[in-house]
Formats: sequence, C-alpha cells, structure tokens
Amino acid sequence: MSAPAETADTAAPAPRTGLLTGPYRTTTIGILLVITLLAFEQMAVGTTMPVAARELGGLSMYAWGFTAVFISGLVGNVLAGGWADARGPALPLVAGLVIFVAGLVVVGTAPGMAWFVAGRAVQGLGSGLAVVPLYVIVAGVYPEPARPRVFAAMSAAWVVPSLVGPSVGGLVAQHLGWRWVFLGLIPLVLPAAAMLTPALRGSRTHGALPRGRTLAAVALAVGAAVLLWGIDHRSPLGLPGLAGLAYGLRVLLPRGTLRLGRGLPTAIAMRGLLMGTMAGTEAFIPLALITRHGFSPTAAGVVLTVGALGWSSGSWLQGRFTGISRVRFAVLGPALLTAGVAGIAVALYTSGWAAVPAWIVAGLGVGMAFPTLSVTVLALSAPDEQGANSSALQISDTLGSSLGVGVAGALVNAAGLGAGLAWTLAIALVAAAAAHRVEASRA
Repeated sequence: MSAPAETADTAAPAPRTGLLTGPYRTTTIGILLVITLLAFEQMAVGTTMPVAARELGGLSMYAWGFTAVFISGLVGNVLAGGWADARGPALPLVAGLVIFVAGLVVVGTAPGMAWFVAGRAVQGLGSGLAVVPLYVIVAGVYPEPARPRVFAAMSAAWVVPSLVGPSVGGLVAQHLGWRWVFLGLIPLVLPAAAMLTPALRGSRTHGALPRGRTLAAVALAVGAAVLLWGIDHRSPLGLPGLAGLAYGLRVLLPRGTLRLGRGLPTAIAMRGLLMGTMAGTEAFIPLALITRHGFSPTAAGVVLTVGALGWSSGSWLQGRFTGISRVRFAVLGPALLTAGVAGIAVALYTSGWAAVPAWIVAGLGVGMAFPTLSVTVLALSAPDEQGANSSALQISDTLGSSLGVGVAGALVNAAGLGAGLAWTLAIALVAAAAAHRVEASRA
C-alpha cells in the first residue's frame, strides 16, 4: 500500500498546535510526568543497587535486579498493546500505574534480595503496561502535525532524569536510605494519572482481546532471559532461548520486521538497532575512560551527560522542522550515530576527551531518529493496530538494548573493549544501511 506518512510529509504544513495550550495542556503535562517518573526510577536505580544489594546480602543476585524488569516489562508491553487496541488506553494505563506503585512498595520494604527482585519484576510489568497506552493517547488526542513535537517532548523528558537521576539516587541512598529512592516516588504517581483523566474519557471500546499474544509474550520473555543467561555465562545452554525468541517475535512483531521489510517493519526494527547500538556502547564508555585514560568516575559521567544533551537536541530539531520528510531524519540519525560510535572507538586509543564530541554526535543522531520512528509507526498503523504496533516498538527497544549490552559484554570479557565497540559499530552500520527502507513502497 502507499504510505500515509508520505502524504503527511508532502502536504502543506498545518498551523502549529501549542502542546501546553488549550485542550492539550493537562494531557501533555500528564504524559511528560509519567515518562519522567519512569525514567527517573530507571536512571536512579543504577547508583542505588550496590547499596541495596549489600544491605540485603544479595550481591549474587545483583544482575537480576535489572533483568527482572526487562523480562516482565516485555510481557507488560505486549499485554498493553492488545489491551489498548481492544478496550482503549485507559484501563492498561491505570492498571500499569497501580502495578508500578505496588512494585515500588515491595522493593522499598523488601526484607531480602529475593523480595527486592520480585518487586523489580512487578515494577517492570507496571511500567511496561503504562508506556504503550501513552502512544495510543498521542494518536487519539493530538493532530498529526503536532505528533513529532509530542514525541520530542517525551524524549526530552528523559533528559533531566538522565542528568540528575544517578546523583540524586546516590544522595538519597546515602543520607535517607536506599528504600526512599523507590518509596519517595509513590506520591508523584497520582498527579500524573489525574492529569491524563480528561484524555482517557470516552476512550473505552469493546473489542475482543487478541488471543495467543500472552503465550507469545511469555515465550519471548523466557527466551530472552535464557539467552541472556547463556551470553553472560558464555554457555551453549542459552541457545534454546533462541526458540522462544523466534516464536515470540514471529507472533508479536509485524511480518517482515526481522528481514527489514519496507515501511512499518523496518521502522520498528530500526528502533531495536538504534537502542542496541546506543546502550551497548554507553555501558562501556565509563569503563574505557577509567581503565584506559585514568578518568575519575565523575569525569567519565560527563561524557554520558553530554550524550543525553545531544539526544535532547536531536529530538528538538526533528520536532521543530515538521515540514521536512520523516525519512530524511530516519536516514540522517543512524548515519550520525555510526559516526559517533566510530569516534568513541578512536577515543579509546587516542584521547579520552575525544569521546565528548563523539558522544554528542551519537546522541544527536538517536535524538533525530527515535521520535521520528514513533511518528512513522503511528502514521503507518490503522487505528485498531496502533496499540499493537506501539507495543512492537517497545519490544524492539527492550530487546535491542538488552541484546546489545549482553553481546557487547561477552565480547569485552573475551577479547577486550575494542571487540565490544566493533559489535556496536556493526549494529549501527546495519541501521544506517537499512534506514532508507523506512519509506513505504508506493502502491
């Protein structure tokens, strides 16, 4: 079929819609507050985990404090997509926020590491349920010309948590106790939900919930967990996880995603490629700067901070110039990301401070492409498929980042930092080569 996105790209620009004016104000603030809460918790936990694991005597389960969120989040993403398409975004969003709060309570009151990990799994399920309906709300509330700016604002909502989350989490854990990093977020959830109430009124439908997606979500999550365990332990016992991944992806992603079919399939696959590159590279930048160039942890963190600023700038640019074809941003973004990762590889063997401009360029590229792909997926989705395809975006993000980091880590352990960067650079090159396929074929 011909791409709806092409019509949107070539039509005369519509009058700009203020995201914080008129009927959009409370919805915009509510969406951004939800994203900020989820982002802050995700960024703060990195500095909180060592303190919590030591106090709870669970250093051997340290990694599962992160993995549990990933596994349950996949299930939440899938359930939310089908639920939102069948019954509207209200119920999965409210259920997600309630479950997320329950997870915060379990984690914040955990008597041992097993309870801590269980609470993290509950959090992941809740956040997975809550994020997907936000995409459906954007499609239902905002006119199409405003959507690039909405997604740019959603990306920008990660900036402050990226800048202050780790340090604030560390300060709270040090002076008030690590439990308050989680419990302190609970009072902020209610205002976010209240601000989204007007947008959720009248959004309920009565379609049938899709069958088979729950089983596929479980298979995908278990398969990913088994595969990541095998990668982490360099064991062939992780290979059976590929079967669960294959089944889950075949059911849950649009046909043609894994072979980069033109249009919607490539737009969804590109998100996983971008996140695999970004997360897989970012995880080892501090390690490279500290061990090879003698940076302090604080100085190494500066590089990650400027990457977040680059991401925000790229998101702002793609939202500002709405008259430019979405495809151009989708192509330019991966090209800049590839250049940035190559610059990080050069910095590894030359000057550590060369990583600063390199990571700005990488962040700029992802910032341009990430919200662009969100807009493209909504434009290429029928109304009753927006939830499922938004869910597919989240699945692609999560799998891409997790596998990007997991494989990079195995290569770093086996052959050094250069091997890990070679892996993420290869992913970036695939994304850059496939980016033009985001444009749907003409009928």
